[in-house]
Amino acid sequence: MPPAATGPAAEQSSTDQQPPAPRQLPADQQPTADADRRRFLTYLLAAPTLTVAARASLDAVAPATARAAATAPPPAPTPAPPAPAAPAAAAAPSQLLGLPGIPDIVDLGQALQVAGLPTAHLLVLEITTAGRAVLHLPRLEVGQGLTTTVAMMVAEELDARLTDVDVPLSDSRPDLLFNQLTGASNSVRTLYDPVRGAAAAARARLVTAAARRWSLPAETLRTADSAVTAPDGRRAGYGELAAEAAAVAVPAVPATPKPPEQRRVIGRPTGRIDARDIVTGRAKYAGDLAVPGAVPTVVARPTTINGTLASLDASAARAMPGVLAVVTVPTGVAVLAETFDQALKARDALRTTWNPGPVAALSDPDIRGKLRAAHAPFLIPPLLTQYVDGEFDFAFVNHAPMEVLTAIADVRPNRAEFWFAAQTPIVAQQTLAAELGLPQDAVTVHVVRGGGSFGRRLFYDAAVEAARISRAAGRPVKLMWTRNDDMRHGRMRPASHHRVRATYGLGQVLSYEHRAATVTTDFGHGLGEALTAAGFQLSVAGLSLAQAFFLLSQSNPYNMGVPTQLLAEVPLKIPTGSWRSVYSGTVRVADEIMADELARRLGQDPVAFRRTRLREPAGRAVLDTVARAGRWGRAMPAGQAQGIGYHAENGGRAAYLVEIDATDPEQPRVTKAVIAADVGTVINPTGLEAQLTGALIDGISVILQAGNHIDGGAVREGSFGDFHYARQRHTPPVVEIHLLPPSGPPGGAGELGVPAASAAVANAYARATGTSPRSFPINF
Repeated sequence: MPPAATGPAAEQSSTDQQPPAPRQLPADQQPTADADRRRFLTYLLAAPTLTVAARASLDAVAPATARAAATAPPPAPTPAPPAPAAPAAAAAPSQLLGLPGIPDIVDLGQALQVAGLPTAHLLVLEITTAGRAVLHLPRLEVGQGLTTTVAMMVAEELDARLTDVDVPLSDSRPDLLFNQLTGASNSVRTLYDPVRGAAAAARARLVTAAARRWSLPAETLRTADSAVTAPDGRRAGYGELAAEAAAVAVPAVPATPKPPEQRRVIGRPTGRIDARDIVTGRAKYAGDLAVPGAVPTVVARPTTINGTLASLDASAARAMPGVLAVVTVPTGVAVLAETFDQALKARDALRTTWNPGPVAALSDPDIRGKLRAAHAPFLIPPLLTQYVDGEFDFAFVNHAPMEVLTAIADVRPNRAEFWFAAQTPIVAQQTLAAELGLPQDAVTVHVVRGGGSFGRRLFYDAAVEAARISRAAGRPVKLMWTRNDDMRHGRMRPASHHRVRATYGLGQVLSYEHRAATVTTDFGHGLGEALTAAGFQLSVAGLSLAQAFFLLSQSNPYNMGVPTQLLAEVPLKIPTGSWRSVYSGTVRVADEIMADELARRLGQDPVAFRRTRLREPAGRAVLDTVARAGRWGRAMPAGQAQGIGYHAENGGRAAYLVEIDATDPEQPRVTKAVIAADVGTVINPTGLEAQLTGALIDGISVILQAGNHIDGGAVREGSFGDFHYARQRHTPPVVEIHLLPPSGPPGGAGELGVPAASAAVANAYARATGTSPRSFPINF
């Protein structure tokens, strides 16, 4: 769940417009084995528009993948290709004697790719008579620049101008099964082949149409700038060819994506296609939409987490100007008014008392005690070996996206319609239908761009609450959660405690055991069904969703003798959710701190210690790049130091080197950062650099100052005034980013940088102050 990022002002886009409802093929046009052999599926949706489906990409780019998807009997998902059997218990070694761990063989992102294979061919690209290339994106844009990345892929393979490409967001499409989830740094990895293949197939049909019009050999024509050009100079734009191209059954030229050496768009630094829309206000978020009849709505909430209403006197509120209704719902008391200002004032006038929530007796020390007590003992006693022990506490952390949660709901007796930013719209649609007692096809979920997420919009709490309020009030509502609402009653990264023991001797690490205990992470957003579809039988293995996620995502990249990793969960009635990088943001930070401490015990340089133990040559190249560019080991004044952090996940690898000034340990500042990353093929270097920079700010924040306290079952922090996320004064004035040459297909990048950046900050602070921090954030 990547951070919001902006680039230079770029061309206008249509990403703020609502896409058309999903269009289904007639039964006699559903994909067949014959269609698969023809290697292309095309169909006319609304003449004279050329519309192609992404099946072309599946044969042209990845034949084995295509056949797996094409032959899957819907709706049953295709089982995963041979993958390691899920262990019978979560206490499985991540590697043994230097062997790779589960994520080194198949990681979470790959599992989600497999789950989406049966519907990968349902991605739709249209060429309109106006010359627009429209790719309906079954993902959520939350500021990470995904619409720009996808537009670049389309423009590349279609030989279209980037300004001619539109990427509206698809409504919820249940036909996509597990292929409409935005998360796990998986979007580009999953869309790369289908998007390019669909665009290449459309280009081939446009060329064929032009060849027929001019009675010329198709291979003599060329494409550029959204047009086909003949050797004699004749030119036809894609728009004027769309109708003829729609009638092409078999293209006369190959419908295959370009080889890397012919690319002109992919890999070129590019400003966001929606940048101008964002800065001028044309880009529409849920709060900007004018849905007829939807009235501003806010909710009064309990004084403790998951508390309940004991008594209510709403007489004063109902008498206030503009107030339209006051209704109760399980989560609180909703106030509907003509304006949000009126609704907020009336909410403050409610007289309420609340029953305490289920964790009202708990505060931070109590929760830490429960986490520490949850650990299983280490397997290997130190006995005659030397060892290093480390214990680490990480606080709850709020997602705090810049745009607060907003959902519009219009619930009628026999149907319902919603507008909100949804990372999991299919599951949201199913949940809303069940909540309202409606058939799923009677519920429409319009996916609206979001202003940040970091994992928060995997859940749809605001939409469910808006549904209840709209049903109770009998009218459409535009529900806004204030910053205080989400801080104190929304979801957080769970608090966790880590115990690590490493034994060593003769200059080598002999064993490495990591015990992670966390408040249970809620993965009830469709991930479990996707993993089951990918062939991971969680119920048979006796694994929770959290344990499966842990095993598929956590791997120490270093050879550390005999390592083991174990997750223990502490069930508390506290709303939690995936926060950017999920477990890696704490597990790998503890590992990297321990790497520094082991290097000191062994009398080795921290970079040299890592380099000799990294299993991947690509990882060593990343580490070498950042050490060289950052002048690792240079002399620093007293109170200042360098720190290093490395992480590999989701097909990518990154290293961060930071310099910190901790002359005043209570007011430290990172003064410089050097970043190196290898994420395979980079679609947009500008977007990748923005994500890596955002990860740096996240690392600075959660290591040095940003976290949530629990006091008597209530979250202490209520706004950015006391949730101390990094401000401009905390950010380094110098940031260098080095992207290594492409080493393969695209890897994930949205979450990659957070563990490495966090670890680098923690290690720099330790070196600058001569301390060994064990609780994060440090100044909490």
